Amino acid sequence: MSTHEEMHPDHGDGHDELGVHATLKGYFTGFLLAAGLTIIPFWLVMGGVFTKSGPADAFILLLAAVQIVVHAIYFLHMNTKSEGGWNLLALIFTLVLVVITLSGSVWIMFHLNDNMMPMTLQQARNLP
Repeated sequence: MSTHEEMHPDHGDGHDELGVHATLKGYFTGFLLAAGLTIIPFWLVMGGVFTKSGPADAFILLLAAVQIVVHAIYFLHMNTKSEGGWNLLALIFTLVLVVITLSGSVWIMFHLNDNMMPMTLQQARNLP
């Protein structure tokens, strides 16, 4: 008959089950990535590298999304193993709600702006 230690050799060795251990190297890597992902968009906007256009905005939003992932991994220590995967599931659920809320808000504001524009003199003359 086997003991608990033989069945689960990981247990009892002082390691937690979070899957990620905070180290100075990990924090330093996270800091460098976060700083770079802040400096690059700042330089692109302030240096006038991009003209005002949709692809430039999308690229900056992409860098912001990557920075969120960097913070979640390096500073919040979130991965598929922490808390049995529940942290990652809660993060995904939160992101889905945020995307729905933001995209719905932008959609509503765009259509309200389009539908609530003041009429021009020409449009007012064509009213019945």
